[in-house]
Amino acid sequence: MSPTQKHMRGKRAQRGEGKLKAIIVTAILVIGVIAAWKVVPPYSAEYQLADKIQEIARFAVVNRQTEEQIRETVFKTIQDLEIPAKREDIKVTAGTSKVTILVDYTVPVDILMYHVDLHFTPSSENKSLT
Repeated sequence: MSPTQKHMRGKRAQRGEGKLKAIIVTAILVIGVIAAWKVVPPYSAEYQLADKIQEIARFAVVNRQTEEQIRETVFKTIQDLEIPAKREDIKVTAGTSKVTILVDYTVPVDILMYHVDLHFTPSSENKSLT
C-alpha cells in the first residue's frame, strides 16, 4: 500500500468521525432546546406571580382588604398565568397593618422521557407605614 493510499484511507476515517461528532452535538443541542422550551415558561410565570403578589400585598394593606378578597385576587392572577396551583395553595394573613401572601405549588415537567417536578414558593409581606 502506497503512502498516498494510507493518507486517503485516514482522511475517509476522519470524515466519518466528524459526521458522528456533528450528529451527537446536534442531538445534544436539540435536547437542550427542548428542555429550555419546557422549563423556562414555569420559571417565567413564577417570576411574574412573585411580582404581582408583591403589588397585591402593597395595595391590600392600603385598601384594608380581607384575606378572602386577597386570596381571590391572587387566584385570578394564577389562572391568568396558567399556573397549576389550587386555591388551597394560597396562604394569606391580613392584619390591620401587615399582609403576608405565600403561594406553594409544584409544576410537573416532562422532558422527553425524563420527569421533573419544579417546586415554587413565591411570597410577599407588606407592612403599613402608619
